[in-house]
Amino acid sequence: MQAKVQNLSSGLEDYIEAIYTSHLNNNLLKGADLARKLKISRASVSEALSKLVNKGLITYNSYESISLTDKGIEEAKKVYEKHNALKDFFETVLKIPSEEAGENACKIEHIISQNVLNKLIQFTKDYKNKQ
Repeated sequence: MQAKVQNLSSGLEDYIEAIYTSHLNNNLLKGADLARKLKISRASVSEALSKLVNKGLITYNSYESISLTDKGIEEAKKVYEKHNALKDFFETVLKIPSEEAGENACKIEHIISQNVLNKLIQFTKDYKNKQ
């Protein structure tokens, strides 16, 4: 029986977001590729991938590429959209350079409440409409 997805740790969110980004770009991703991409040891990647398999978010074995399940795609989309909403706010409203905006979005996406995120998204939309 697979565990129900409960708030993913910030680390697992980073993994699933990286997997999802590769998925969107139609890039096959193996554990070693993910370790290089995230600049993390292969052992740490293996442990995280095992947790994601147990949560039913990915299918993976060490000889194949990592695949997101439907549930994994759903969870990854949430993280990805949160990241992009924050990055958009930082770039558009605060005029933060893209790289810095992305770095900060990555840090904040793990702790922001849905209520604050919704208000930030609405504020960014309103700001863009006034431009």
